[in-house]
Amino acid sequence: MAPADVRIRRMRFLSSALLACLLAACGTTGSSQPVAAGYYRVKSGDTLYRIAVNHGRSVGELTRWNGLGDASRIETGQVLRVSPPTGASRPSGGTASKPSTTKPAPKPSRIPPPAEPAPASGISLAWPAKGQLVGRFDGSSNKGIDIAGAAGDPVYAAAAGKVVYVGRGIRSYGNLLIIKHNNDYISAYAHNQTLIAREGQSVRKGQKIATMGDTASNRVKLHFELRLRGKAVDPLPYLD
Repeated sequence: MAPADVRIRRMRFLSSALLACLLAACGTTGSSQPVAAGYYRVKSGDTLYRIAVNHGRSVGELTRWNGLGDASRIETGQVLRVSPPTGASRPSGGTASKPSTTKPAPKPSRIPPPAEPAPASGISLAWPAKGQLVGRFDGSSNKGIDIAGAAGDPVYAAAAGKVVYVGRGIRSYGNLLIIKHNNDYISAYAHNQTLIAREGQSVRKGQKIATMGDTASNRVKLHFELRLRGKAVDPLPYLD
């Protein structure tokens, strides 16, 4: 083989190897990179509602903090703020302190046990609708309970609180209303025909907030969820 042919083959091999390295480098960026504290990267199957409750936030808060026009339009790999925006941290003082000449304090003889987490505040719920219980909480396929009824039947606030979301931006929930009761508990009311309460409104226990319907459902029913610090819990033990 002529020397010129050998050089050409070698250059082609090096060019192919360089292209492969560049493609591999591009493949390592993007969703595999960690996100900063207070942010969350959207995963396949996520909804804004689930992200909100898992971080103890409301859909309205995430929508405002991230400038989202449509709560249902989030994409896999998208980075969302899940903590409230804060001002820039104050810089440290400009002068350095003199080194201390005193001896360090003696170490304690034993390490105190970690503080116990604050207990969740109790809550007692009224039934959010009248009808037949057709679906029970199982923690996986059903994160709440389902109450069947007739279209237009009243839906009531299970406990006093503030309405933090009203709309149809969460896939598979239809017309949805969410109430924040305290720092520990929120409740969700899905598949409504009409939504009566408004976002930001304070409601009392037993107040009519919606009417039962079949939006995003194959039958008329109320899907009711209770979340404790973002985690779905069985509502039945809490109901009067």
